[in-house]
Amino acid sequence: MRAIVITKPGEPGVLQLQERPVPIPAEGEVLIRIKAAGVNRPDISQRKGNYPPPFGASPDIPGLELAGIIEQCGAGCTRWKVGDAVCALVTGGGYAEYAAVPDGQCLPVPAGWSFAEAAVLPETVFTVWHNAFQRGQLKKGDKFLVHGGSGGIGMTAIQLAKAFGAIVYATAGSAEKCRACLDAGADRCINYKEQDFEEALASEGVDLVLDIIGGEYIPKNLRLLRPDGRLVFLNAIRGAKAEIDIFSLMSKRLMITGSTLRVRNTAFKAALAADVEKNVWPLLVARKFRPFIYREFPLAEAAQAHELMESSGHIGKIVLLTD
Repeated sequence: MRAIVITKPGEPGVLQLQERPVPIPAEGEVLIRIKAAGVNRPDISQRKGNYPPPFGASPDIPGLELAGIIEQCGAGCTRWKVGDAVCALVTGGGYAEYAAVPDGQCLPVPAGWSFAEAAVLPETVFTVWHNAFQRGQLKKGDKFLVHGGSGGIGMTAIQLAKAFGAIVYATAGSAEKCRACLDAGADRCINYKEQDFEEALASEGVDLVLDIIGGEYIPKNLRLLRPDGRLVFLNAIRGAKAEIDIFSLMSKRLMITGSTLRVRNTAFKAALAADVEKNVWPLLVARKFRPFIYREFPLAEAAQAHELMESSGHIGKIVLLTD
């Protein structure tokens, strides 16, 4: 099969198209003929040598989400059959023509959705559902702030939060990106290059913050949180360290948490997939949620896809197509 391989840590040019053996599905796995794969920032971190894959994951083929057709079912797989169209969350190996995936991490491609649309669901939907709804306890009427609102995670968070009745604020770095956030359903978007988000929201505060930025945003997030507020981290692009006023945290009963899905075991991911299918998939089937795909690239142009993502010039998701 053709696969994109990280030949050594470095810039996008280290991504090379190579031939690799087709994986053999183990017990409890399915073999998927991949039609499309989503591109995510952790892929860039792995390419640079800063995000090693967990034990058992493909060591040099990136890709955390995919969609395609089941070609083979390993022993013990009872739900799926050959020919089923699925999307899946994976620990790596998505930038290829085939992948062996634990069957519990697969979900059906929603009716009427293309493979490209389905491929951008798993990483963002699983991440947002676990962090905003399970860990962050987002509920109807909450005031919710998501940083990086125009990215894949941000656009997903905005739409899901609105679908469940939250009041949604976002930050983004241009007027165009702010318009995209508003188009996705945000009640307000602050252009952080023109206005300080803490000053903009200080009069009302927020109940939950979903943060990928870290750094100088951390104390601002905490000051914005109302009593019993929650701060959930998905990344810390601007730094992982900050000074915190513990007494303020105590007096407002704040909760700080965060997570990364890649290292969690298959049992956890299967349980998360089941919860996502129960609560989110009906929204997708009803088209109350839509994917924002900025650009599609052939698999062989993965390096160009990474260059685009690193430029931050995109809005929504970037997709690789194997055909």
